[in-house]
Amino acid sequence: MSFARLPRLVLSVGVAALLGLLAVSAHAVTIDWVTVGNPGNAADTTGLPNPAGAVAISFRIMKFEFTNQQYTAFLNSVAKTDTYSLYQNEMGSQARGGIARSGTSGAYTYAVKSNMGDKPVNYVSWFDAARVSNWLHNGATSSSSTETGAYTLVNGQTSGTAPAKNTGAQFYIPTEDQWYKAAYYKGSGTNAGYWNYATQSDSAPMRVAADSTGNGTAGSTGNFANYNSEANWNRQIGNVTTVGTNGGASAYGAFDMSGNVYEWNDLTGAAGSSRGSRGGFWGIVASEMSVSGRNTIVPSSVGHDMGFRLAAVPEPSTYCMALAGLACGGYSLFRRRRVR
Repeated sequence: MSFARLPRLVLSVGVAALLGLLAVSAHAVTIDWVTVGNPGNAADTTGLPNPAGAVAISFRIMKFEFTNQQYTAFLNSVAKTDTYSLYQNEMGSQARGGIARSGTSGAYTYAVKSNMGDKPVNYVSWFDAARVSNWLHNGATSSSSTETGAYTLVNGQTSGTAPAKNTGAQFYIPTEDQWYKAAYYKGSGTNAGYWNYATQSDSAPMRVAADSTGNGTAGSTGNFANYNSEANWNRQIGNVTTVGTNGGASAYGAFDMSGNVYEWNDLTGAAGSSRGSRGGFWGIVASEMSVSGRNTIVPSSVGHDMGFRLAAVPEPSTYCMALAGLACGGYSLFRRRRVR
């Protein structure tokens, strides 16, 4: 078991409550985060019918897309009986899926397929991502609820209208504005402007090929992305590739926000009962990865092109001064002791 770098917090709690919260900080997955700062930035209004990107607060977002390895840990923790259809058969039966299931209901076990652990998980719905959020919010153990916490999912909901994020959610599906900012904003102030692609470029990325195990040939630098079915491996014309090997990061350090898989976002309002997705996938044209590539889909949808990354509350340094001195000091001591 590894331990995630996932500090948790409730702003209004005292020392005792903080210590109780921190007692469940050991997680079954390790997640790398980047901080998206410059709160209060201006929205992108250039040529867009729907201005996007303005975010009033600092937050964190996953550095990489949620992987098959991470999702397998989640399944083995909570899905010995797969009550909520967290596993799709295509994850095992399709070459672009990354997770195999064995056993029978009540004793299911899950394993990463060969060369697929560091690839983004796909065939996941908005509801699956919400349940991962709840699991992390509640401590990421086998007894952690997937039904309440960041989101309240009533009566085992797996379809219909997606609920709104609860106040106090520690891990959650990013809003469209948060996702957009993390991908395209240039940083360095509150009126810095936006790139057209999440590789810090206004021109379309070059297409990434893949080696025999699915590593993108660009590495982690340059204006590249996995799209337009160029990454051919595992006998597939176009496929998911290892996260972080498909070109440079966004200005905040998040990789693969252009290409690889579409990512869920919590677009509401104009989307009605649907939710949003952005970023394009391994088989799409360049424009779908750009700032104009906005999609709304039914939240129960799954496919070989759909994945996700989560957002989270800021690092403790962002809000430490809002706490009582003793509580803040106690939290800092705990963070130094945590196994990484």
